[in-house]
Amino acid sequence: MIDRRIKFRHIQCFVEICREGSLKLAAERLFLTQPAISKTLKELEQILEADLLERSRAGVTLTPQGEVFLHFAEQSLAALQQGLAGVEQVGTAGKARIAVGALPSVAARLMPTVVAEMSKIAPDVEVHVVDGPHAFLVDRLRLGGLDLVIGRLGRPETMQGLSFTQLYEEKVEFIVRAGHPLLDAPDLSRIGEWQVIYPPQGSAIRPLVERLLIAHGVGNIPNRIETVSGAFGRVYTRRSDAIWIISAGVVANEIADGFLVPLPFETANTRGPVGLMRRPDEAISPQEQLFRMALKNVIGREKDYSD
Repeated sequence: MIDRRIKFRHIQCFVEICREGSLKLAAERLFLTQPAISKTLKELEQILEADLLERSRAGVTLTPQGEVFLHFAEQSLAALQQGLAGVEQVGTAGKARIAVGALPSVAARLMPTVVAEMSKIAPDVEVHVVDGPHAFLVDRLRLGGLDLVIGRLGRPETMQGLSFTQLYEEKVEFIVRAGHPLLDAPDLSRIGEWQVIYPPQGSAIRPLVERLLIAHGVGNIPNRIETVSGAFGRVYTRRSDAIWIISAGVVANEIADGFLVPLPFETANTRGPVGLMRRPDEAISPQEQLFRMALKNVIGREKDYSD
């Protein structure tokens, strides 16, 4: 439990002394007298029952206990500053903006709820959503056109220079319209008898689909349409006997409504991580902090419902 005697002024003074390497310079930076900052440091050491700094004519040096405390004290100040910036951002009249790329499964299943949550938490932050294939979104992220991308973890060569934080896992489904003839006698080896909507080259799920089909002895599928367009896939699959190979999240709503049906094939081997991609060298902005909060809230609620 945090000792209630520790105040913000104790943390601020200690961190500033360490940064400046001198009580005198730290006092000047904080517009305090040297006796006042010295007293504050002494109070902190008494509360912690440990010496944090060693004083000498050359300045101050950290003790082992001081090194440990400094690490967490700096984190605390940084977190508080981000929180203050976030509150300030929410309360401003102008709209801040965050641009988020979403792969089709995320755009259909997750983003509508996340954006609704974001509008409650931060109504003055404008969320710009761009959907598309993995390669397109990742390129835009690298070039600075997007702040974040949410989607499947790509191949190692496509993830160079980006960080990835996993949110959940998702698998691929083989989707057909209700009443499709293959539902009567499901057989993965027969899918070539119908037109197939297939993931295009460069999509995150294509290598997984290819491995699955090879493992089940399915060769080349000549009668196929290659696209990641969720809008096209939903309409075309409902109006034809085509089989749509797509991430489960893209069609979660249509499956729940009964318009589309997953074929009962074992596709566990296509399960893969879906997560948050960003440029690791970029500082996290207040609007990104708020968006992450909205994302965490939504995923947390979905997990509660599924448990």
